[in-house]
Parts: sequence; C-alpha cells; structure tokens
Amino acid sequence: MSLLTKDYDYQLPGELIASRPLDDRSSSRMLVIHRKTGEIEHKMFGDFENYMTPEDILILNDTKVIPARLFSDDGRIELLCLDQSTPILWRCLAKPGKRLRFGKSICIGGITGVVVEVFDNGDRLIEWESTLDIHKHGHLALPHYMGREDEETDRDRYQTVFAKEDGAIAAPTAGLHFTTGMLQRICHDFITLHVGVGTFRPVSADHIQNHVMHSEKFAIREQAARRIKHAGRVIAVGTTVARVLESIAGDQQRIENPCSQTGETNIFIHPPYKFKAVDTLFTNFHLPQSTLIMLVSAFAGRELVLEAYRQAIARKYRFYSYGDCMLVL
Repeated sequence: MSLLTKDYDYQLPGELIASRPLDDRSSSRMLVIHRKTGEIEHKMFGDFENYMTPEDILILNDTKVIPARLFSDDGRIELLCLDQSTPILWRCLAKPGKRLRFGKSICIGGITGVVVEVFDNGDRLIEWESTLDIHKHGHLALPHYMGREDEETDRDRYQTVFAKEDGAIAAPTAGLHFTTGMLQRICHDFITLHVGVGTFRPVSADHIQNHVMHSEKFAIREQAARRIKHAGRVIAVGTTVARVLESIAGDQQRIENPCSQTGETNIFIHPPYKFKAVDTLFTNFHLPQSTLIMLVSAFAGRELVLEAYRQAIARKYRFYSYGDCMLVL
C-alpha cells in the first residue's frame, strides 16, 4: 500500500489515447480483473452480461453533459460554466481571468453579463441581463488530451444513452459503452452526480493524503436506494457512481436508511480504503497519478491495477474517455 502520488504513475504512448469514439459505442474491448485470484482476462464489452447474475443490480449515473464552454462575442474571453444558482447567475471559470475582474462585463450571444463576485479560488459569479442559452451558444468541454475542439458528433457520443439530468461538465465515461438494448436486458437503476471541473485537476501533492478533493452534487432516489440495499451484487458503472454509493453507505452496510437523498460529496477514495457498498466496478482507463486510478487501486489493489494497465498498453487498448473499459470483479 502506497500513499505516494508517484506510485500511481505509468507511461502511455500517445497513440493509445482515444481522441474519437468508435463507430459502435458497444464495440469496445474489455479487460476483466478477478480480485480474488489476480487473473486478468481480455474480452469484448459484448461479453459483459456473461459476468452478471439475476440477483445483481447495475447502478449508472444519469447526469447529462451540458455545453459548458462559451466564448465572448469578441473572442477574447473563454468561460467554463460550473454551476447555475438562478436562471441568470452562473459560477464560471474565466480565461484569461485578468480580462474579467470584479465589475467587468462580458457579452455572449448579445447578452451581457457582469462579474458580481470573485471567489478565493478564482471562480467568477456572473449575473446575466437575461437567461443565457448555453445549449445554443456553448461547446462541449472535451478533455484536453483529445487534442481537438468539439464536433457535432460529440453532442451524441459524449453523452450516455440514458442521460437525463442536466449539469455535468464531463461525461461519466464508463456509461458511454451501454446501449438501450443492453439495458433492457439488465436489472439497473440510477444515481445522479454532476461531474465537475475537478475531474480534470491532477493530484499535485507528493503524498495523496494531502490532496484536497473537489465537491460534486449528487442525488439518489428512494427506489434506487431500496434496490441497492436488497440486491445481490451492486455493480457500480464508473467512479462517479462508486463515490456516491460509498458516500451514503453506513459503517457496516450499503445503505442504512434507503430514502431519497441529495447533497454534495468530496470523498477521496484511495488505498487503504475498504469499500462498503460496491461489489463490482466497471470503469474506463484513467490518467496516471489521478484520483480515479487511485480509487480503482483501492478497489483492486495498486499492483494488480498497474499490471492490468501494463497488459492493456501491450495489447494496444484505447485509453481514457472514448477508450476501452475494465470490469473489476
């Protein structure tokens, strides 16, 4: 067990970064880790159902990615919309920040906004003269490692087929593989966690326990909570689902009080954390030294996870948001 950030590093050839999705979202390769035996299998995502039993429940994140990246009409300022508190109030990241100090204005789509507050971390609270239609004027904030601007096809493919609740800046990428047809055959339910800008922020501290985790809003409905409490295995689709389920878990059980809940979580899951709610984890391949690879390492063990990554690289798996997937049993 290691608490050093550098021990969660690996070297990835640039050509293995998936900058675009496959033609068929369900045609990805799937690496399977058996935690008890240490066995690693190389399968296709189409084999996923073979690892499920009738008593299992699949929990997915139904957040919907919003086109949160906006540009001023003069092209001089870029905004990343983080959170909407009222129809005309948005908390944003501004680039470059020096052009948008307190009291300064910005115009997007002919609508003027004024900076009414600057937060300690540099975020801006902008009040618009009327409702800003980000779906009309915004762009998807694709991860920087894709090395390209968003395209029209991303509006469909950088979104799960079950996306419902507006609010995410980034997609819950493990869910991108699933089709409507597959979900019709599998017992499943949903939580909501709006993936925020923190998902792009690396761990800069040398010791992982010194990293300050970002907060993200979540919600779980009573029906989902009850089904989770009484299911056989709980299969978390993605690290976002795992974080929510572990945030609401009791000391000794999955969910002590199965009811509707909303809130924020900043839980940072890393070794030697012991999972209480999640029995199986389905996830994509994550960036080196990220909080996400640390979460997977807490679930499966750092050495086994890094060995799985080594095998995936040797076999030329596709990595990151539009890449292949991993099932950890």
